[in-house]
Amino acid sequence: MKTLLPLLRRPLLHVAGLSFFVNLLLLIPALFMLQVFDRVLASQSGETLLVLMLGTGIALALLLAFDYLRARLQGVAGNIVAEALSPAVAKILVAQGARRSGRSSPEGLRDVGALRALFSAQGLLALFDAPWVLVYVAAIWLAHPALGWAAAAAALLMLGLALLNDFVTRREIEALQKIAAGATRYLETSLQNAEIAQTLGMTDALLARWGERNAEVAALQRPVASKTVAMAALTRTVRQAVQVLMLALGAYLVISGEASAGLMIATTTLLGRALAPVEQIVGSWRILAEGRAAYRRLQTLFEAAEAELPRMALPAPSGSLQVSNVVYRAPQAERLLLAGVSLQLAAGESLAIIGPSGAGKSTLLRLLTGIWAPSAGSVRLDRADLSQWPREELGPWLGYVPQDVELFPGTVAENIARLGAVDAEQVVRAAQRAHVHELILSLPAGYDTVIDPQSAIVSPGQRQRIALARALYGDPRLVLLDEPNANLDGAGELALAEALKGLRGQVSVVVVTHRSTLVQHVDQILVLEAGKALHYGPSAEVMKAMQGKAAKPQGQEPVNGSTKSRETPAKRAEVLQ
Repeated sequence: MKTLLPLLRRPLLHVAGLSFFVNLLLLIPALFMLQVFDRVLASQSGETLLVLMLGTGIALALLLAFDYLRARLQGVAGNIVAEALSPAVAKILVAQGARRSGRSSPEGLRDVGALRALFSAQGLLALFDAPWVLVYVAAIWLAHPALGWAAAAAALLMLGLALLNDFVTRREIEALQKIAAGATRYLETSLQNAEIAQTLGMTDALLARWGERNAEVAALQRPVASKTVAMAALTRTVRQAVQVLMLALGAYLVISGEASAGLMIATTTLLGRALAPVEQIVGSWRILAEGRAAYRRLQTLFEAAEAELPRMALPAPSGSLQVSNVVYRAPQAERLLLAGVSLQLAAGESLAIIGPSGAGKSTLLRLLTGIWAPSAGSVRLDRADLSQWPREELGPWLGYVPQDVELFPGTVAENIARLGAVDAEQVVRAAQRAHVHELILSLPAGYDTVIDPQSAIVSPGQRQRIALARALYGDPRLVLLDEPNANLDGAGELALAEALKGLRGQVSVVVVTHRSTLVQHVDQILVLEAGKALHYGPSAEVMKAMQGKAAKPQGQEPVNGSTKSRETPAKRAEVLQ
């Protein structure tokens, strides 16, 4: 938000300068009326009228040009807001969505839209015109003090109505925004499960719940709309009444011989012009209030993001992994999902994490990506805590296949290349390492096959295998796989096993699995149960310990419940509870 204001300064200063000339030229019609009544009608001079009309015509042409430029610059300011904020907000939302397991909300982008709408609203121009109320009132006072005092009282009355409108509607508008955003978010989240809802006949129930939330929005919207419309109508009525009273006061001064008829008409016109910005502000108050609330939310969003200090670049990792006494508690939850888990993986080694559902396997894998931060303990890559790695630099060294695989709109090659510039050689190399090259060639357009998230041209199993190629693109040093064979058939499982064998000794691999076919191709096994390390050590010894229910060796005390000993094979196979 700090960089936004310098960007907006130049167009807004131009808008302010043009507003000066626009409001200056708006004095011309009042002066024209004054001259017509006091000079033209008195002198019966057609030449004077012609000259006045010519000058006024030139002034109105300039008014048209300046007003057009002012409105265009206002649109430019709105575009600057969108272009400056949208990428930064989207980046923050992606990071938040990753921390929430992909459940992100586009509310930040809606706030950018509300702020852009603010800069496109007539109410913003009215804010630039509002200070000219003082100029118009001063001009009326110079014409006659009594008319000036009446104009000042009218301006204060209109300003009071604007402040009253803010007081009456501010909290309700902010509450309405919050509830409406919640209803929209519920529908967006539900549409992600549209297939399940339609298959199981849940659509009516889903829409009924959404209808309940919409009913809350409508219940709050009615009084807000009622108050907003009532205040706008009251403002228009008061403005008309003030002009009538002003005209009556002018007529009385004319009758009393203290003013001319031209002065009466001119001051009434000036008063109408003076009060017009206040009326526009009241009429556009909802947009202005929504823009103000959006600005505050965006400021809070950016302040939270700026709290994360920039990180210094680190050298390329070798792939060694150290996890020390990791504890993780989900936000706003009491139960520990992980309790004192430790492991150590040398560069090029592989690890399988197994255990029952809900044991914390996927949670541990997300901690290894660095997206989630442990509540206690540390996760280190090449002895550097993952929080010390700049996210943009860490990403290329990681390969990751989540449990719920999603590909992005684009070609197969673009997905494998992680949406960057497609290096054909690197893309094919990654596909061959994942043993998916032949499968991709069998697609309608091979690597150029366009993937649409809504189409079924690529099956879930094929998506999972392509995601493995994406994970192996470039030169990853640590590959994390969460149930990579969940949707695979026999041929796919064999290809995955061959891929793991090819990575052995070259790339560090951590795989979450329930199937023994993958366990055969790893160096170590970690067994989790209820968030704790039950077994950890070389794969052969852990499998033997699990099958034989071997007793824990005496004379060895567990450290933090999950410490891996590297002294002897027997110690590495002990049961840690």
